[in-house]
Amino acid sequence: MKKGVTLEKIGKEIGKLTPQEQLKLVERLVHQLGKTGLAMKKELDWNKLYGLGKGLWKGEDAQEYVNRLREDRI
Repeated sequence: MKKGVTLEKIGKEIGKLTPQEQLKLVERLVHQLGKTGLAMKKELDWNKLYGLGKGLWKGEDAQEYVNRLREDRI
C-alpha cells in the first residue's frame, strides 16, 4: 500500500476522534518522535539576538511604552 493512501486513511480515522482523543494522539506522537531524536530541541543562541531591536524604541520613555501596552490589553 502506498504511503499517501495510508496517511489519507489515517487522517480520516483521526477526524472521527473526539478533540480529547486527538490531543492524546498528538501527545503520543510527540513522545514517540522525541524517542527517535527527530524532534531534538535546538539551543537558542542568545548572542545572535543581541541588538536586534536596536533603535526600535528610540526616543520613547520605557515606562510610557509599558503603560500603553497595559492600556491596550484592557
